[in-house]
Amino acid sequence: MRLDRLGCAHPMRLSFLRILMRRMCQEGWRFDRPVWNMDSTGVGVGVYRAIGPERTYSLIAFAHDLPDEMRSDRVIATAWDATFTLFDGDPTQADIERLSHNVPLQEAGRISSSELSLSRANRSVRLFTHVVDCLSQGRQPDIAQIDAVGYLMRTTAVYGSGKFGAADRRDLSDRAEFTAPFQVEMLSVWLTRQFVVDIAEHIAGCRGGKRAIRLDPELRRRLGVGNSTGLGMAPFIVRHPVLLNNWMIAREEALSRVRSCDEVEPTVLIAMREALDQARANARSWHSEHPVQVPKLAALRTDLDKLAERLDILDLTVFRPWNVLWQWGEKSLSLEGQEALLSILLEPHGHLIDGLSGCLSADESVAFRLDGAMSVAKLRTLLEECYDWALAIDFDDPKNSARFWYVSEEKLEPRLGERAKEDGADREQPLCVARLARTLHSTLQPWADDTPVAAFLLQHPEQRFMIRRAQMGARFPYAEVRDNLIAEDILPIDLMRCKLAFFGASHFDPRSDRWVRISLFQGAPYPDELNQELG
Repeated sequence: MRLDRLGCAHPMRLSFLRILMRRMCQEGWRFDRPVWNMDSTGVGVGVYRAIGPERTYSLIAFAHDLPDEMRSDRVIATAWDATFTLFDGDPTQADIERLSHNVPLQEAGRISSSELSLSRANRSVRLFTHVVDCLSQGRQPDIAQIDAVGYLMRTTAVYGSGKFGAADRRDLSDRAEFTAPFQVEMLSVWLTRQFVVDIAEHIAGCRGGKRAIRLDPELRRRLGVGNSTGLGMAPFIVRHPVLLNNWMIAREEALSRVRSCDEVEPTVLIAMREALDQARANARSWHSEHPVQVPKLAALRTDLDKLAERLDILDLTVFRPWNVLWQWGEKSLSLEGQEALLSILLEPHGHLIDGLSGCLSADESVAFRLDGAMSVAKLRTLLEECYDWALAIDFDDPKNSARFWYVSEEKLEPRLGERAKEDGADREQPLCVARLARTLHSTLQPWADDTPVAAFLLQHPEQRFMIRRAQMGARFPYAEVRDNLIAEDILPIDLMRCKLAFFGASHFDPRSDRWVRISLFQGAPYPDELNQELG
């Protein structure tokens, strides 16, 4: 649970988009596009339906004519190339008309409980233009340019769970298809991927007429949906300790099950080699210019080569060969390589681990109640056992208190300030659990051991937050990021990568220490491909 490892996380079989794809395949979902009203410039509306065994969901996509000077990935943007909402059911023309006046406005508009998500996307202008130009002239785009970017559009926000009037997650949690986290958002992005290709082919067809062609299926598979994510995502895993714990427990349980396999079946070995080949291909096509990510990428490519050599000579007759391989990896690979190895090990073992997808959600209200009858001595012991890593940090050292988290007044989004240089520390958010734990421990020292926590709180109500965290920590061992989140050298992108890997994001490309670009669903099938598989 240290930042340096969390910042090396890779997508895996239990990532949320993989869970969604498996469910749709297993349950035989069907997909169509009942509405496509686009003019020759690619402005209009399209509707994409995902028809499950019990319910239908519809992505309503609005395409816009956005001048280049208005295109921005920043959260303060007010216009986008495309805007979307995931509708619960089949929208009527009245629904589409209502949403056409709100969805393009994003935060400035309002949606209803009939809508499950709100999102927007901008073109990757250079690649989008290249693809449209090529297709309109009857030729396929350059594969090198496609691989260099990996997406034609990137989302800059995908909102759900009650934001701006959308349905709240608690109202959807009894639906089997939404049991795992972020399934609404993943479905929205996956259908968006189909729209992005459709709008590019539509514009190309309008420009080229009979000469125009469609994108080759193999090239199309290489495209995902890009995403630009800033600091708004980083505090999420700190604010949801039980949820984070459940994600990590499921991951660790999955790894444990694989390492505990007594022997290796030949089919599993073949699948393992295929997973490694895919990981090596992904590492070759993964590019970044960030000074932190560049050496990590180099180490990853080297580690995957080492892993290929090791797999060739691994004695599969030994007891628990995957455990032997994992122990070798812990000693021989970088953190980036170890996390890739975890993903590769899980891949061929769906029969062992896919059922864990039902363990990834959390009812955090269950853990919210404080135990006021707990003694001060017991609470002090909890802190010393579960937060020993935090108590060891010297917060009197300016390097260990150099930053502070706050919420911007303009956009109500999390931000990270420099304590010695910027105003706003008086509005600091309680995200540095390490310092809070240390403060609580210090405040408890003069209190008698047999004092109930309730009596302590009457004098120190400001400690409620950390006492609740400490009591959770005793039951949820993976609830905390065990690092100083206000240190001078903190990299918020490490927090973001942890969450994005659970989403299933690939090609993690930091643009600074505070925002990142990634790709979702790259290599995954499209809706029409799933229809074909179902016949």
